[in-house]
Amino acid sequence: QVQLVESGGGLVQAGGSLRLSCAASGRTSRLYNMAWFRQVPGKQREFVARITWRQRSTAYADSVKGRFTISGDNAPNTMSLAMNSLRPEDTAVYYCAARDTGFGDYRYWGQGTQVTVSS
Repeated sequence: QVQLVESGGGLVQAGGSLRLSCAASGRTSRLYNMAWFRQVPGKQREFVARITWRQRSTAYADSVKGRFTISGDNAPNTMSLAMNSLRPEDTAVYYCAARDTGFGDYRYWGQGTQVTVSS
């Protein structure tokens, strides 16, 4: 099993910055991707960004491209999301996720951390 713990959420004014972190523990040696998702009450959870450890490649949702940067170290499996130029529409609960393969559902999820951007 893999455990994920997020930290770094909070309240920030529009245009400001926040940095989220995710620490993975347990059987992390087989992790293929780690990612960030976010969810607003009443809406589906949406993909934000992911990092693929083997290729050290990254991918972003169009809504955050150019503003957010995902980074990480797969030894000891920590991942961060630097969020700049934040907008009120970025307000959501942000979740860290991980999976053992490059396709399919993310198997492991953190508990989530709230990000609130005031206008």
